[in-house]
Amino acid sequence: MLHRTDYVFRLKESIVGLQFLFVAFGALVLVPMLTGLDSNVALFTAGAGTLLFQLVTRKPIPPVFLASSFAFIAPILYGVKTWGIAGTMSGLVAAGLFYVLLSLLIHLRGSNFIHRLLPPVVTGPVIMTIGLILSPVAVNMAMGKTGDGAIVLVPFAQAITISLVALVITVLITLLGKGVFRLLPIMFGIIGGYGVALMLGVVRFDAMINAPWFAIPSFTAPELNWEAILYILPIAIAPAVEHVGDMLAISNVTKRDYLEKPGLKKTLLGDGLATMLASFLGGPPNTTYSEVTGAVTITKAYNPAVMTWAALCAIVLAFVGKLGGFLATIPVPVMGGILLLLFGLIASIGMETLIKGNVDMAEPRNMIIVSIILVFAIGGMSFDLGGVKFSGIGLGAIVGILLNFILPKTRHFDGY
Repeated sequence: MLHRTDYVFRLKESIVGLQFLFVAFGALVLVPMLTGLDSNVALFTAGAGTLLFQLVTRKPIPPVFLASSFAFIAPILYGVKTWGIAGTMSGLVAAGLFYVLLSLLIHLRGSNFIHRLLPPVVTGPVIMTIGLILSPVAVNMAMGKTGDGAIVLVPFAQAITISLVALVITVLITLLGKGVFRLLPIMFGIIGGYGVALMLGVVRFDAMINAPWFAIPSFTAPELNWEAILYILPIAIAPAVEHVGDMLAISNVTKRDYLEKPGLKKTLLGDGLATMLASFLGGPPNTTYSEVTGAVTITKAYNPAVMTWAALCAIVLAFVGKLGGFLATIPVPVMGGILLLLFGLIASIGMETLIKGNVDMAEPRNMIIVSIILVFAIGGMSFDLGGVKFSGIGLGAIVGILLNFILPKTRHFDGY
């Protein structure tokens, strides 16, 4: 039987959990809004994925929240356009399975295995290409066009005003925001851009008005598509490595070594199963959110039960049809302004990976690996093997891994 103090404690936990969901919300719904997936499905799969992660990693459970991964924006955009949502989901299921297999290999061979397979000289440029390939999409949306630039949705003068306001606010909050506010730059950027769009009269509320209050999210089951699987699977390399960094970050915050216990094999398994669950339902792949880790740092809320409440709140909100309808009213230039910064940040993270990994770019071997990954992925190189096409980020990642194993290490001299 619960005492009054227990009820008060749980009420406090639920409120803090709702706050963490608010911190993650802007980024969580951004991925489905950009890629054509259902935002309510993304909310549901974020909550369900977080609960599944907790089930896998218990004793101790890292206080993390799993939600939409930015690393998969480019392949989902391409996949939905090429194979449809159902076909793309089969590729994303394979990405989750890749995490599961990595966790098994780590269990068998130790955590150092992943660093040997995916060193910074490979993962750095792969992450860079994720942001750089998408940069034309951001620019087109900021100018009021569709992502491919084919259709003008908002006149240029209005669009550029809206997008720049969203961009400037996001930058200012990132640089000058304090406390929890600093963790919400995307949210404030969207609010600011949306406000300007309202004043300019480019917001249409039909989608929200026509949406019901209660609605079942538009779940979509995957359909087997080998081309989608082979295209998307190598892209899982980057977020798999990012997962290690996220676990290190939350370990440093809480002063508990989650790489030791429950161990990388369990956390990566939980992430992979959460991604597979999301993909089976038509949602974007999950990843641990650094925004939420930042909020944990500020609030000192280390109890994983708080993330359980955040997950439950996400699941409940997924059935609010008006929420999805409201998100559909956000004009394209608002999101374009945010993406001008976001995609550049992804590329910058790739550069940071090279720097932190002490990759010597004066070493010819390293220059060759980085150069070929960048040009193959961004330049549009493609190979057609047996009717299956390899291209984009996936091809760059595969080539990078192969070159890292094949190319001999070279010696260079000053002035070489």
